Amino acid sequence: MDFTYDDEQLALQEVARTALERECGPDLVRRLADDDSAMTPGLWSTLVDLGWTGLLVPEDHGGVGAGLLETAIVLEQMGRVPLPGPFFSSAVAATLAVRALGATELLGDLAAGTRRGTVAVGEQGHGEPLGTVRTRARRKAAQWVVSGEKPVVMDGHGADWVVVVARSEEGVRSYLLESPATNAAVEVVPSLDPTRKLARLVLDETPVVPLGPPGNQASLWRRVLDDIAVGLTAETVGAADRALAEAIAYTSERIVFDRPVATYQSIRHRLVDMFQQVEMARAGFQFAAWASDTEAPEREQAAAMAASYAAEAGTRVTGEDIQMHGGVGFTWANDAHFLFKRVKQNELLFGGAGSERHRLASLFIESA
Repeated sequence: MDFTYDDEQLALQEVARTALERECGPDLVRRLADDDSAMTPGLWSTLVDLGWTGLLVPEDHGGVGAGLLETAIVLEQMGRVPLPGPFFSSAVAATLAVRALGATELLGDLAAGTRRGTVAVGEQGHGEPLGTVRTRARRKAAQWVVSGEKPVVMDGHGADWVVVVARSEEGVRSYLLESPATNAAVEVVPSLDPTRKLARLVLDETPVVPLGPPGNQASLWRRVLDDIAVGLTAETVGAADRALAEAIAYTSERIVFDRPVATYQSIRHRLVDMFQQVEMARAGFQFAAWASDTEAPEREQAAAMAASYAAEAGTRVTGEDIQMHGGVGFTWANDAHFLFKRVKQNELLFGGAGSERHRLASLFIESA
């Protein structure tokens, strides 16, 4: 497979990098890290005007109609900043979910950026996110209600609606909760990455609307979670690539014993290892995104491999960046910690790298 981007994809990559560096500099990232919304109206309007909130929305619903690969190109550049706010939860996770569920009436507002959504899937426990779901849904009189707790919901406190995954007599099902801040108990919870806010969602006989086709929707959600994992992987690679560039720049300028640090063999070997890990991780998400767009037979394996490898590689590369900066790498004024925190939290969301490796092993055993 040729991993070289075509002219349109290269143009998208350049526009994304230029726009994000201009609109979301280090000062804004720090300011939004202390803001529960983690977003300004001006920055959100810029994302909307660029068409990025509608990347995954079909054209007949007001979107761009792009594939996961084009979306991943933009997400990689967002990871380099790293971009604060609810873009991923709404324009990626929520959009993928409602598109797969056939809730097309929600897509127009998502594309236009006038309403924001998110998803509430996993709960307490470890392993595959769907395996941890204990929230129950039942019919009560003429409506459906759900009860349970979702401890980690990306931007759940600021979303206009949430797609809640719960169990019913049919199995894993999806339910739309409108205005979660009003109709449920929602609170912001501490997160490793201060630029990506997390919330706890507590449901107690909360009225909801069923979404999606009848029957057990577990296979549908596994596909959605695969694509979400690929998107997070693209972000992780962007953060790691930025960390590598920062490490090279700093060690090239820092003089120790009358020589730049980058001229010492041990540092050069570490930089080469970082470069190799970034490039391998990039190839992984590119292939996984392509496999999703083309419905390739190896799609599931590609998503699990890309997510698990990039999680480990991203943590190593961003961690090495901090170490190579020395004491300054641990300070709030340096960007290195923001990159590490974005990568590490990405690794833990939606089951984490461990569940991806477990799934990959299961897929290999089943196919043997």
